[in-house]
Amino acid sequence: MIWYPYQQMKTMKEPYHIVDAQGVYLYTREDKLIDSVSSWWSVIHGYKHPELNRAIQEQTERFAHVMLGGLTHEPVEKLSQKLEEWLPRDLDYCFFSDSGSVAVEVALKMALQYHLNRGNSRSKVLSLTHAYHGDTFKTMEVGDDPDYHGILREKRDVVHIPTQVEELERVFAEQGETFSCFIVEPLLQGAGGMRMYDVSFLRRARQLCDQYGVLLIFDEVATGFGRTGHRFVADLVLPDILVLGKALTGGYIGHAVTVANHKVYQGFYSDDPDHALMHGPTFMGNALACSVALRSIQLFEEGDYLSRIARIQQICRLELADLDDPRIQEVRIMGGCACIEVKNSRDVEGFQEFARRRGVFSRPFLRYIYSMVPYVITEEELVQVTDTMKAWFRR
Repeated sequence: MIWYPYQQMKTMKEPYHIVDAQGVYLYTREDKLIDSVSSWWSVIHGYKHPELNRAIQEQTERFAHVMLGGLTHEPVEKLSQKLEEWLPRDLDYCFFSDSGSVAVEVALKMALQYHLNRGNSRSKVLSLTHAYHGDTFKTMEVGDDPDYHGILREKRDVVHIPTQVEELERVFAEQGETFSCFIVEPLLQGAGGMRMYDVSFLRRARQLCDQYGVLLIFDEVATGFGRTGHRFVADLVLPDILVLGKALTGGYIGHAVTVANHKVYQGFYSDDPDHALMHGPTFMGNALACSVALRSIQLFEEGDYLSRIARIQQICRLELADLDDPRIQEVRIMGGCACIEVKNSRDVEGFQEFARRRGVFSRPFLRYIYSMVPYVITEEELVQVTDTMKAWFRR
């Protein structure tokens, strides 16, 4: 029996059984549904893309996987080189893993050990309120959402702050020298409620991290590859460590990467074996994942995806501009994300089935109805998504 995620198994509704997928569409035996959430924000090129299929097939003909312990191979070398060239400034050192949560664990471990290797004992982590960084234990610790992380009640060395510059300056003045790192979902906090904030907060955070010797970590598992309207938020403000996942492989295979800058890497580069990063996920640098990730990046570049995302944002703002209902707390739009926050969670109950009857797959949560569509969506398909959202409040 399958144990499904984020569900009370005793009371869960029957999931939709998918038999095929093509472009932006999911197919059940009865329905053709626009996937408005891109399979948890990862399938940016749509389903069954011929170029991504080919990348997988060609690599399968050679080999599917070999460990990176004592071995290497062309796909992981090419992907590392591409990321080194593509990412801003000196974000050059790629440590691969098999999921976003693990990649965040690696980033936190890097930050803690970086200071230990330098003879400093900095155990505290600064994070945001409403943060979500994954469901492994350290990522739950730096997260701040009881709906996901209620099992982990004791968080001894983590400080959470809102996205307010005044609070940022206060906590650094009081505790700045105790923090190993400051981890954020930059500009857009995903599972914590699609919360959006201004880049000025990140710019000030960069200044304070430099002043107090704190490593700045951007968790761009969800925000990377254009979701905020920027290629990466790291293009605007440079972190010390960048975490990528989800869209890295175009949603084809679970894979992630933790990318460190020169300063962090040099903190481990030593004759002392105790200074090595002792970490190694079995499927890190998987050849299939690296091959499809490389082709996914090429599609992103060749397809002028930032222009596509700007158009998605424009259409969402236009279509949702007149949405007004006393049940709505706020409508938020940024890049490829549109979110309607309601005042009471009861007001999203039933929306998923309502959307299905209108040809849209949606997965609202808590008090949020949202879309994070594949970037290949047409204007007509996107309007079908936004019309469904509006129709819910006009019943």
